[in-house]
Amino acid sequence: MTGPIEPRIPLSAADVWPRVQRFLRWLLRRRALWAIVGGWVLLRIITSLCATYVPPNRVGIKQVYFGGNAGIRQGTYGPGVHFVLSGVERLHLFPADLQVLNLSDSGNEVSENARSAPAIKIQTSDGYNVRLDVSVLYRIKDPYRVFVEAGPGRAFEDRLVVPRADRILRRTLGELNSEQFYQGPLRIQKARAAHDQLATELGTFGIEVNAVLVRRYVYDEKYQQLIELRKIKDQTVFWQQAEAKAAIEQRKRDTIVAEGKANQETELSRGAAEIEKLRAEADLYERKRAAEGKLLVELAEAKGTALENAALQGAGSENLVGLKMAEVLRGVSVLVVPSDGKDGSNPLDLAGLLRKFQVK
Repeated sequence: MTGPIEPRIPLSAADVWPRVQRFLRWLLRRRALWAIVGGWVLLRIITSLCATYVPPNRVGIKQVYFGGNAGIRQGTYGPGVHFVLSGVERLHLFPADLQVLNLSDSGNEVSENARSAPAIKIQTSDGYNVRLDVSVLYRIKDPYRVFVEAGPGRAFEDRLVVPRADRILRRTLGELNSEQFYQGPLRIQKARAAHDQLATELGTFGIEVNAVLVRRYVYDEKYQQLIELRKIKDQTVFWQQAEAKAAIEQRKRDTIVAEGKANQETELSRGAAEIEKLRAEADLYERKRAAEGKLLVELAEAKGTALENAALQGAGSENLVGLKMAEVLRGVSVLVVPSDGKDGSNPLDLAGLLRKFQVK
C-alpha cells in the first residue's frame, strides 16, 4: 500500500527568481556552448543565403537577376551543394532521369509517380472514333534549351511534350482505318512513325524521346459491336473452311487406311500361299526321299535274297539247309512223324533221314 499523497505547494515569485538567476549565471559560464550554438546558427544563415543543394537525379540551371551578366547560364550543375547568392542568383532544377507521360482516361492505367494526361482521341480514316492509351518515355538532354523554350519547373510537360505528343499521335495513327487497328504490324508501324516524328520535334528543344508505347485502344461501343459481329462471322467462315478441310483430310486418311488394310490382306494371302507352297514342296520332297529310300531298301533286300539264293545253290548248300532246318527244329521238344508206310521215318535210321532232307 502507498502512503498518503501530500499536496504540492505552489512556488511563489520569491522562490522562482533565485532559481532563474542561478540558471543564467550557469549559461554565462558556458562560453563554449554559446560559441557552438552561434556558429551553427551563422552557418545555417550563410547556407540559406549562399548555397543551394541539388538532389540526385536532378540538374540545375543558374539564373542571374542583377548585374551585367543577368540572364540564364548555359552551364549545368549536377547533384551536390553549389554556391548561389540568394536574391541575386537562383538554380532552377530539372529531372535528369527517365520521365514517363501516361495518356489515359483510366485511373488504373496511370501511375502516381508519373505525369498523366487525357487519352488520345483519334478519328480513323473511315470516320470512326478510337481512344488510345499511350505512354511516352523521354529524357531531358539539354536543360538550357528546355528552360528557354518552356520556362522553369515542370512547364516543359504542358508546353512541349503533351501537346506535341497528342497532335503527332492523332495525325499519324489517324491514317489507319478501323480494321487496321486490329492488325498489329500496321499499328506498330504507325506507332514507330509517331515516335520518329515526336523525337525530331522535341529533339530541337533538348528532349530525347526513348519510346512511344501504344498500350490499349478502345472503339466506340456501336462500332465495337459491329466489329465483334464481323469478326464472329469471319471466324465462323474460317471454322467452316477448317471443318471442310478436316473432312477432306479425314477422307484421305480413311482411303489410306483402307488401302493399307487391303495391302495388308493381300500380303497376308500371299504369305499364306507361299507357306502352303513351301509346305507342299516340303511334303513332296519328303515323299520323294522316302520312296527313294524304300526303293533302295527293297533293292538291297532283293540283292540280299539273290545272294542268299546263289549261296544256297553252291557247294555246301545241303549243310546250310540242314543248319536252317536245325534252327527251325531248335525249339521243338516233341515231333510226331509216321514210322511205317511209304513216307514213314525211322528215327534210328540216320541215313534215311539225311536222304529225306536231301543231305549228301
